[in-house]
Amino acid sequence: MRKVKCLIGRKMVFALALTMAFGSVKAQETKETLTLTLEQAIEIALSENPTIKVANEEITLKKVAKKEAYAGLLPEVSLGGTYERAIKKMSMSMNGQSFEVGTDNTASGGLQVGLPIFAPALYKAINMTKTDVELAVEKARSSELDMVNQVAKAYYILLLSQDSHDVLQKSYEQSEANFNVVNAKFGQGVVSEYDKIRAEVQMRNLLPSVVSARNAVDLAKLQLKVLMGVEPEQDIAIVGSLKDYELFVFGQQLLKDQLILDNNSELRQLDLNTELLDRALKVQNTNFMPTLTAGFNYLYRAMENNLSLAHYDWKPYSTLSLTLSIPLFKATNFTKVKQTKIQKHQLMLGRINTERQLQMLVTSYQNNMNASAEQVASNKESVLLAEKGCEISRKLYEVGKGTILELNDSEVALTQTKLTYHQAIYDYLTAQADLDKVLGKERNIK
Repeated sequence: MRKVKCLIGRKMVFALALTMAFGSVKAQETKETLTLTLEQAIEIALSENPTIKVANEEITLKKVAKKEAYAGLLPEVSLGGTYERAIKKMSMSMNGQSFEVGTDNTASGGLQVGLPIFAPALYKAINMTKTDVELAVEKARSSELDMVNQVAKAYYILLLSQDSHDVLQKSYEQSEANFNVVNAKFGQGVVSEYDKIRAEVQMRNLLPSVVSARNAVDLAKLQLKVLMGVEPEQDIAIVGSLKDYELFVFGQQLLKDQLILDNNSELRQLDLNTELLDRALKVQNTNFMPTLTAGFNYLYRAMENNLSLAHYDWKPYSTLSLTLSIPLFKATNFTKVKQTKIQKHQLMLGRINTERQLQMLVTSYQNNMNASAEQVASNKESVLLAEKGCEISRKLYEVGKGTILELNDSEVALTQTKLTYHQAIYDYLTAQADLDKVLGKERNIK
């Protein structure tokens, strides 16, 4: 009976394991492919990428630091206690006689309150934290602009990889069809063995390019998934092809926006850093100003000659004080001010150089876009001509008036022209993405 129960138990465990395994496989099989537009890919990246999350947390951190600066205006309250043991008591002389004053042990403890009444360094530091928060916000915006740029270019390179793979795959299929035709004609004795060899070589030469293009698609997908912050196991698919952006390229060329750097994040950060140095200079200047602090103490004190604390006679007393501190001379105050002024001048020179470099980048990207747009228009016509030439050479070969070399050359020309056409659109889109990043243009993600 015990063996029967054990056998039944094992069968139940085995059945449960099979059910769980089947459920896991079924869940994997039913995992849907994530189909994305460019805007959707950017939206996911801005919400899931760890870099963006870190930048947003930095803003929260600066806001907490701002609250900490304001907390300096509030009173400080503490409980404290002291114990003193007299090693040698104070001596006093009167009428030629000397005697000791005080007790062996002195203990005190109680409440201590401090409140700044006039603290110029604290006020300037509060203003400094406001700029620090603005700088953190701008750095977060810079991270978002950089992420949008990276995702857009990763999306475009995936489109390019897919389009290149499609072109090469169709070219391979066409060369395979050509080989089948030539091989059939060779079997009938219509064409020479040379034609058959050339057709087969053409077909086999294309296969490694197709495999390489397929690997490029997988790598581009993985790169996009990493930027989006999704799991590598999640399959994704993107909408459309580079050809869909053809009208966008021509339309953008008609729109000539004013290319100004007012929204450039790098320049904004330099301006905010300059403002921080200005505020730091004001904080350092407060080292030459007086400070006024109020204090309140409520203490209990006992003075005894024994160590029995429980039997001490504790007497309360309280004090209210005002402490004024007027700085007269501290050499480091002068050197710190001079250092900050030098740093400010260095930052100003750096900003001038950065702005010149950014202007150069804007001109470079704009020139690349113009050249790519012209190349797209030219390659579009080239594709139509190459398709027509390929059709003519195919018909000539079929009727025996063309050679296999002419047919192969026309196929290669068509493939190369299509690849160049897609490459030109990709070059335009990546230059546009880089230009948008430099100009600080933000995408309106809905």
